[in-house]
Amino acid sequence: MSTPTELTTAKLQHISFDEMPVEHLNPLIDRQFVAGEKSMLARIILRKGSIVPLHSHENEQITYVLEGALKFVIQEKEIVVRGGEVLVIPSHVPHSAEAMEDTIDLDVFCPPRADWINGTDAYLRK
Repeated sequence: MSTPTELTTAKLQHISFDEMPVEHLNPLIDRQFVAGEKSMLARIILRKGSIVPLHSHENEQITYVLEGALKFVIQEKEIVVRGGEVLVIPSHVPHSAEAMEDTIDLDVFCPPRADWINGTDAYLRK
């Protein structure tokens, strides 16, 4: 439970994705994200054929595909996540993804992705 001090020092944010700048990571992947103290929400736009290379991170990831389809490879298994479906990836589990069609997804990370915030996510910028 939060203490009164934590509640008053936490930063309240009210944001419209329509007004957020779009970060162009490479010719096929764009993203927007907002981070709180303990979690992060990202909107990712992946064009058909885009690849998110194999990687892992300390952050638990919940991916909700709004439209399109992503093919994940996790522990040597292929999992296709389509519009309206959710995938939960535990911390430190290596995974990659390929956009099977133009896709928009929302990713929730806990804790926030420090590499995204400070721009050291080179694996996505190729």
